[in-house]
Parts: sequence; structure tokens; C-alpha cells
Amino acid sequence: MKFILMMGMKTDKESMSKLIMTWPKEDIEAHIGFMIGLNKELKEAGELVSAEGLAWPNEAKLVRAGNDGIPITDGVFPESKEFLIGYWIIDVENPERAYQVAARASAAPGPGGAPLNMPIEVRQIMSGPPEDLQ
Repeated sequence: MKFILMMGMKTDKESMSKLIMTWPKEDIEAHIGFMIGLNKELKEAGELVSAEGLAWPNEAKLVRAGNDGIPITDGVFPESKEFLIGYWIIDVENPERAYQVAARASAAPGPGGAPLNMPIEVRQIMSGPPEDLQ
């Protein structure tokens, strides 16, 4: 079963103060080391399909097709209360294992080594349309 694990962040002041770029260098290194280690373990277990960090929301564009099919970009995402930081795509035996991986990622160290306990959204990746629509 494939799942996407999405790590997001709220844009309120408290959450923004947790941004990695405001941390001491040793805390940034510990956090990145944790993520690299987690990805390595998932890869060795044959569970990691993909993992990526994303650029900041101010670099994103909303795109839609114009009447002629040519892309129209509307600038950055509209004001939102949350944004996606990164994701993992994993292939595991069952939802419970996906939840275990998400909990581990959630506990990545933050300032002073304290677990961040960030929310990780877990969603199964569909292999096709629902059976009633096939």
C-alpha cells in the first residue's frame, strides 16, 4: 500500500518561530541528520519511494489553462493558514506502518533537541479510480 505523508506548517507567529532557519546551527544539523537517517532506514527497508522538501510558498505559482490552453500564472498562493514543507511517499504493508513512520517523522528534533511533534497528514495513494467508477 502506498501512502503520502505530508508535513505542513501553520503560518501563525508561534509556528513561524519554529522555522529551521531561525535555529542555532547545531540544531539545524541535528534535524537534517535525523531526516537523512530516517530516509536511509526507510530506503534500506524497501519502504521509501520518494521524499522531498519543498520551496517556500512565496516561490509557488498558481497555474491554470487559459482558453487557448496556454498556462496562466496568478502569482503565489493566496493567503492561507498552512503550507506544505515536504513529503514522503512510502510503500508499506498496512496503514498502521504508515502511521508509525509519520509519528517518527513528527518527532524530528527541533531547537535544543526537543521533538517538534509536527502534524503529519497521512493519505493512501489510490492506484486507480474507485471501483464503483471503473
